Amino acid sequence: MESTGHSLPFAETTFSQHRHICAFFNSIDEQHRVLRPFIKDGFDRGDKAYHLVDPERREEHLRRLADAGINVQEVMDAGQLEVRPWQDGPLHGGRFDQDIWLASFEQVLQSGPAAGYAQTRFLAQMEWDASSRDYRRAASGEPVLRFSRPVAA
Repeated sequence: MESTGHSLPFAETTFSQHRHICAFFNSIDEQHRVLRPFIKDGFDRGDKAYHLVDPERREEHLRRLADAGINVQEVMDAGQLEVRPWQDGPLHGGRFDQDIWLASFEQVLQSGPAAGYAQTRFLAQMEWDASSRDYRRAASGEPVLRFSRPVAA
């Protein structure tokens, strides 16, 4: 995956070339509190945003973006924000296929520059992994961490 030349601030750290962040949160409130500056900064810089969310929490996610001062309707109408359910990403077809997911992930990242945005900021809620029927495997974080390695490379 290629990245643009400018740095990316996040949580009192600045990322340059490698910009993959994997974070675990105790609650949806904590997730939004921590990620709000990253998300807002992306819109302020004119980056495209692509968010994969729990389909049952989509409206809540959009409301929280609006509460952060983002004109959700405007950025969605302009194509700067896409909010998709998990089924459009890691759970396409109802199961996780890392190869298919990585190929689609790369397409999503390139969609921003192809539409004239400097880059795409990708946010994926991965709670679907924790709700897996194989709780021991999901609790270890193994599927998500296994996926994260090639993304960070």
